Amino acid sequence: MDILIVEDDLEIAHLIRETLERESFTCAIAQDGLAGLDYFQQNEPDLIILDLMLPKLDGLEVCTRIRQKTNHKDPYILMLTAKGEEIDRIIGLSTGADDYLIKPFSPRELVARVRALLRRSLRYGENNNQIYRTQHFQLDLDQHIAKRQLADQDLEILDLTTLEFNLLSTFISYPGRVWSRNQLIDKLWGNDFFGDDRVVDTHIRRLRKKIEPDPSNPTFIKTVIGVGYKFEDEA
Repeated sequence: MDILIVEDDLEIAHLIRETLERESFTCAIAQDGLAGLDYFQQNEPDLIILDLMLPKLDGLEVCTRIRQKTNHKDPYILMLTAKGEEIDRIIGLSTGADDYLIKPFSPRELVARVRALLRRSLRYGENNNQIYRTQHFQLDLDQHIAKRQLADQDLEILDLTTLEFNLLSTFISYPGRVWSRNQLIDKLWGNDFFGDDRVVDTHIRRLRKKIEPDPSNPTFIKTVIGVGYKFEDEA
């Protein structure tokens, strides 16, 4: 697995690289946001360890730009932040970070977070050879393809990340069920999850942008105030 470390403090960057390379990961270092973004575009790493405060381009902006590049691999992003910085900024709805880690951190915790993120892709590779259909959507779990029906009855292939696909398939497989954040975390991440349950909101909003005609007024993924989310679309 290839990992990009975007960190301007070389002492920390080298510590992270040495820690992960002892675990047989391949690592590269970028010392500013623009260099990190350029490396991502050229090499498409599996995971990015991204410092929040960076020269030239801060971590939030780097994260946002990576998530906007749909023609590239969609890597897992572990955001680093100094103790005392607002966690809400890291897991903000516009960034799409998968997890965060507060400095100072132990090498053991870093390795655990990285392994947890990378294990998600292995788990999600286990398909059930099923096809789910609703009035507007078709999900092929074997091929990992999601399609949406357009107004002219044609089917459009949706460009979803692995997590977004599994989130949508969870909703569609339990139509009308109300899911709390913690239930979605248990379903999608299980024991591999580290972090704040508001990360769920990040991925819900990203998925809405891709499947809803009007994401600000969702038709399919409804918010149940005080509880969580549910999916509505006739079978």
